[in-house]
Amino acid sequence: QRRHQKVIEESPSPALDPELRARMGEVAVRIAKSVGYVGAGTMEFLLDSDRRFYFLEMNTRLQVEHPVTEMVSGYDLVAEQIHVAGGGRLRFPEEPFEPRGAALECRIYAEDPDAGFAPSPGPVVGLTVPEGPYVRVDSGVQSGDVVTSYYDPMISKLVTWGHTRAEAIRRMKRALLEYLVVGIRTNIPFHRFALDDEVFLSGDYSIRFIEERFEAKKLVRPDAALAARIACLLAETAAAARTAPAAGGEGGTSYWNLSARQNRRWR
Repeated sequence: QRRHQKVIEESPSPALDPELRARMGEVAVRIAKSVGYVGAGTMEFLLDSDRRFYFLEMNTRLQVEHPVTEMVSGYDLVAEQIHVAGGGRLRFPEEPFEPRGAALECRIYAEDPDAGFAPSPGPVVGLTVPEGPYVRVDSGVQSGDVVTSYYDPMISKLVTWGHTRAEAIRRMKRALLEYLVVGIRTNIPFHRFALDDEVFLSGDYSIRFIEERFEAKKLVRPDAALAARIACLLAETAAAARTAPAAGGEGGTSYWNLSARQNRRWR
C-alpha cells in the first residue's frame, strides 16, 4: 500500500492457510447477514503478525481488485452483481471454493516513483498495453487522452494469472516489460522493482513494503531515445489504423472479443 491505497493485490493471499481463510470467510458472511445485506460487497480485514485478524470496513460495492478474484474463481462478478440486482440468485455454489491458481494485479498510476510518487499528469502521447494468455488490462485510457490532476491517477489495472504464484509473477514481469506509456511518467518501474524484491517474492511482506523496502536508486529507467522512437512508431500506427478498413466481425468487432464477452466464466 501507499498512503492507505493498495498498489499491488494478489489472490490467494500467501499469508493465509485454508483454515484461516475459511474462518475469515465465515466472519464476512456473518457480518453481511447480520445487516440483511444483498448484493456485491467486500469485507476488509487486517491480519497481524500473530495471525489474528480484525474487521476494518465493509465496502458495499465491488472493489478495484475484483479481477484477481474473478481470475482465481472463474466467475464474472460484475455479471453476477447485475444478475442479483435484477432479482436473480447467484449462479455458483454458496459453499466456499478453493482458489484456482493464483492472480496478481498491479495498479498502473500516473505517478513518478523517482520523485516520491509525485503525480505525473499530462497527455498520453503513445500507449502499448501487454497482451497474451492470462493477461488482462482493465483501462479507461488510450493514446491521445490527457491524464488530469483532478481525478484518481490510476491509468489501468494490469492482471495476470498462473497455475502457481510464481508463474503469475513471471507472467506479470513479462507484461510490465511490454507495457509502454509515453508522455507521462508511471509507476511501472516500481512494479518491476517490487516483483524482483526477495521479500515480496517470499510472500512474507506487509502493507509497509514501500516504506521498508523501496529504493528509487534501484529503479530501471527507460532509455529516453528509445521511448521517443517508440512514440513515433505508435503515432504512425494509430494514424494508419484510423484510415484502415475494419477487420474481424460486423462493424469491426473482433470475433475473439465477442466470444470473450459472451462467455461469463473464464474457465
